[in-house]
Amino acid sequence: MNGRAGGHAYEVHDRRERFRGKVFSVVTDQVAMPGGRMVSRDYVRHVGAVGVLALDERGRAVLIRQYRHPLGRVIWELPAGLTDVAGEALPAGALRELAEEADLVAGRLDLLVDVHTSPGYSDELIRIFLARDLSEVPADRRHQRRDEEAELEVVRVDLDEAVSMALAGEITNVACVAGVLAAARARDRGWAGLRAADSPLP
Repeated sequence: MNGRAGGHAYEVHDRRERFRGKVFSVVTDQVAMPGGRMVSRDYVRHVGAVGVLALDERGRAVLIRQYRHPLGRVIWELPAGLTDVAGEALPAGALRELAEEADLVAGRLDLLVDVHTSPGYSDELIRIFLARDLSEVPADRRHQRRDEEAELEVVRVDLDEAVSMALAGEITNVACVAGVLAAARARDRGWAGLRAADSPLP
């Protein structure tokens, strides 16, 4: 991986993997800086993720409440998951997560926003979709949730209320904040400017 900015090529002269897990790895790159200095940069290489801001016919966002161990508490989130299924297109992954975590099927899927969650130390990208024309997954075909997801709570929140929650610090998950704010803006613009669900990644 080499980058360029302001005429300088940030060439990687060496890379060492410090840790490899299922979701991410930690690497150290030796990178050439402007002026010729070589510096070390530690960062997380992430498999990527998709999230879904599902909006029902009453203008309510489908949010979830889920326990997150690094924080030691339950937080507000979107239905979301890793892009770790081989050969699965991102829109299909988003629809799968919506079904698994919220028991919902979407008749319409648009691209809402792309978010680099923390570019100072990770290359993680979350693609967030807007799902509409919702219907329920039949009870006998619902995903069996386990571990943290076993106690996952699905809550429908008026989109404007969700915006207020984000601005008040009640919603802190970056994908959820971005999804809620982007959906509210898109709605206020009459849904103009939404990208196709299969648009290229940035």
